Amino acid sequence: MDLPLPDPAAAHAQAKPMNRRFRDAAWISACFVAVLVTIAAFQALTGLSLDDLALRPHDPDGLIGILTAPLLHASLEHLSSNALPLLVLGTLAGTLYPRATARAVPLIWVLAGVGTWFLGAPGSAHIGASGIAHGLMFLVFVLGLLRRDRQAIAAGMIAFFLYGSMLVTVFPHELGISWEYHLSGAVAGVLAAIAWRRVDPALPRKRYSWEDEPDEMDPEGIHPDEIQHGSGDIPPPPN
Repeated sequence: MDLPLPDPAAAHAQAKPMNRRFRDAAWISACFVAVLVTIAAFQALTGLSLDDLALRPHDPDGLIGILTAPLLHASLEHLSSNALPLLVLGTLAGTLYPRATARAVPLIWVLAGVGTWFLGAPGSAHIGASGIAHGLMFLVFVLGLLRRDRQAIAAGMIAFFLYGSMLVTVFPHELGISWEYHLSGAVAGVLAAIAWRRVDPALPRKRYSWEDEPDEMDPEGIHPDEIQHGSGDIPPPPN
């Protein structure tokens, strides 16, 4: 039986598209975080208030916040708490599921805002990209449960290990934290995972030489040619 030595050509062919997808996903995620940082810096330098762009539940004028609220943050701490999850989860999701992620992000963006507009308390204002971050975490985690191939399970475990606390923050737990945004984003991520779990094909799995060898023995270790067919008489031992 041959040892399962890796095929350098096959490994290189598989790694090349994966490396390209990783670079693309990391670049897009970094650019989005850079946009958030630029907007926050603009607010800090100019002192300009962008409160009119916040999402205000049950207020028709606050519907604009469905599109604009994820771009705004109240403080540097608020921004930093969202920037790293967006960078990590965006890169992870975009690398393994580029097609599903491209469809899921707009859905998460809109449904997180719509859900918050309905669930939020009248008179409150909601800003921040935490709804999108929660949506990406639940997207990757649920895809791992649904697809159950090796890469999907590994990605789901990584997402849960790093940001499993998001399973708790979808419920009210701290004053001033928009659990409505978290919950709505999480639901949108789950819906996206269910809807587009098959749009990205599974990565090719390396096969070992022993998987292609014919099975010449039956389960008891008897070679087929050694099986005697006949009356079943046992010949006497030689003298």
